[in-house]
Amino acid sequence: MKMWSRIREFVTFGIVGGINTVLNLIIYWVCMWFGIHYLLANAAGFIITVAISYVLNNIFTFRTSEGGNPGKPEWSFRTLLKVYVSYFATGMVLNSILLWFWNDLIGLNKNLAPVLNLFVTVPLNFLLNKLWAYRQTQKGN
Repeated sequence: MKMWSRIREFVTFGIVGGINTVLNLIIYWVCMWFGIHYLLANAAGFIITVAISYVLNNIFTFRTSEGGNPGKPEWSFRTLLKVYVSYFATGMVLNSILLWFWNDLIGLNKNLAPVLNLFVTVPLNFLLNKLWAYRQTQKGN
């Protein structure tokens, strides 16, 4: 893959991630406002935004044809399942552990904790998606 294609992919992943992060935080905060426990609020945001992430990343980020040029999106249940597994590892398991750490052990504000988690989970999400979830659909890599 050419350097510019990799840069485009990284920037696009960042834009999709930014959209999903904002949506996830909104879902989390709305759930918290309704009195839903923060771990259930986190789960609701996860379920909704991973589906959105799959669609957006499949259309805009991880679709390449041979030579690294943008190609036709490849819709695959296998890839969707891998996306959910990779996001589950970071978005649910790691994020929930970090939320518990920040909220229950440290006593940090429950609205600030998910923002801090982004510095850990976003880089891990990119690597898992790039190197594992979408690996089968990327030809020429």
